[in-house]
Amino acid sequence: MGRSEIGWCERSVRPTSIDMMTLAIHDQRLAKPGFQNAALRDYDSVRRAIAFISEHWREQPPIEAMADAASVTPDELHHLFRRWASLTPKAFMQALTLDHAKGLLRDSASVLDAALDSGLSGPGRLHDLFVTHEAMSPGEWKNGGGGMTMRYGFHPCPFGTALVIATNRGLAGLAFADPGEEAAALSDMKGRWPNASYVEDGEGTAEIAQRIFDTRLWRPDQPLRVVLIGTDFEVRVWETLLKIPMGRAVSYSDIANTIKNPKASRAVGAAVGKNPVSFVVPCHRALGKSGTLTGYHWGITRKQAMIGWEAGQVGMQ
Repeated sequence: MGRSEIGWCERSVRPTSIDMMTLAIHDQRLAKPGFQNAALRDYDSVRRAIAFISEHWREQPPIEAMADAASVTPDELHHLFRRWASLTPKAFMQALTLDHAKGLLRDSASVLDAALDSGLSGPGRLHDLFVTHEAMSPGEWKNGGGGMTMRYGFHPCPFGTALVIATNRGLAGLAFADPGEEAAALSDMKGRWPNASYVEDGEGTAEIAQRIFDTRLWRPDQPLRVVLIGTDFEVRVWETLLKIPMGRAVSYSDIANTIKNPKASRAVGAAVGKNPVSFVVPCHRALGKSGTLTGYHWGITRKQAMIGWEAGQVGMQ
């Protein structure tokens, strides 16, 4: 069993941070089920803006053009990004550039070395999401989840709809879906553990979703329990991902070096793509050596959203 964290990089918090919290889970619209659609509309506007920015970033489009692509007014777009990521639309656009990605990769190898040296408990990570993790035995993994009961539920979050899957040992899966894709996301996750039993339990998984996305609950004395279900190689890659702090990124080759398998960059990429606990195990912080975002199982736009959102979180500190 290991103890890891993901998240912020500074200890101090501005006095206004609670007011500026950007996670949609903080919004009162998520506290009342009847208002969840409003929160999901926020992310829908964000992803439309990201898609437009990705296509037109070289032109440095004005906020009016971005707002039109997101089907909101310029003023609404400004407030949306301030609420969602504590960034202006222009600052968010800059966070999606290749230069920013290269900056995240700066000293990629030393980031992992420092994490190993500090035991992931340095003073700069006191506001991270602390995770206590364990791995399933090879026999349990080979059995395809046989004998396991998986509880699942769909919940709104800053990155669309989150599919939370849990066992009695902890969080086992976290997937994402855009409107109308929920069934496909569930089918995708069920395919990873085809012999498990699945029980819909939105009420039971709601607390886990809140623990994941409400940064006020990211406390070292209350770590989130996670169970990693995969091959020994995959688990070692996922454990390495847990060492990457928010606001940084590492290359696939540096992950391969860290797990003492320097020629396995391609296999590392495949393992990153199979990560069943997205965001919590931050596979979105793994980039190509040149800073390219490469792929993301739940869509490259969502990966861009996570990187941009985290830029706002780090900037708040």
